Amino acid sequence: MNKQTATKNLDEVITKVEGARLKISEHHIVKIIGVSKYSTDADVKILYEAGQRAFGENKVQDLKQKMEGLDELPIEWHFIGTLQKNKINNLIDLNPTLIQSLDSLDLALELNKKLEAKNKKLSALLQINSAYEDTKSGVLPENALEVYKQILKLCPNIILKGIMSIGAHVQDEKIIKESFKTTKKIYDELVPFGAKYCSMGMSSDFELAIACGSNMIRVGSTLFKD
Repeated sequence: MNKQTATKNLDEVITKVEGARLKISEHHIVKIIGVSKYSTDADVKILYEAGQRAFGENKVQDLKQKMEGLDELPIEWHFIGTLQKNKINNLIDLNPTLIQSLDSLDLALELNKKLEAKNKKLSALLQINSAYEDTKSGVLPENALEVYKQILKLCPNIILKGIMSIGAHVQDEKIIKESFKTTKKIYDELVPFGAKYCSMGMSSDFELAIACGSNMIRVGSTLFKD
């Protein structure tokens, strides 16, 4: 990917984000996370130079490799994949800006224990399985408020910043929209408890997600296409 393509891709995404967010409110800000899991360090660097500042990786080892390869750039790194307990210490050492995939109270307790041992804190989002899909991680919507409050109470080394979900994996836009609306309703109820981010929407559905109230999207293929 060259600089011209990267700039064009980023401009296209920003234009679509602007169009979607302005339909809600001119005060509605949406943060774009570039998902770099299938991309090279060189591509990330080109997009960074085009103006994209935050990037997300799905695997701890890939995040480590990208962070080391691009350590001269002040990139804001997000961890967005499923976190295995045996990788927690490695992730803490990498100190990402945000872990977007805290998918259970059990995982939160384990993460908190390891953070306490290292005398560190990390910011995270609670992942919600709003589409009730067996293939997806996350707490079920009806348990989300309680789990969020439990993490606030029991895990002082985790700074909860909001929630994340993945839209329903179907063609029917109505069903996808319902899954987003479910997440947004939970987010609204968590704002009094300090929730800042409602992270939902990927390359295929981010405009719909923003229309439903998302303020953080995770886009890969649309940013990194040649």
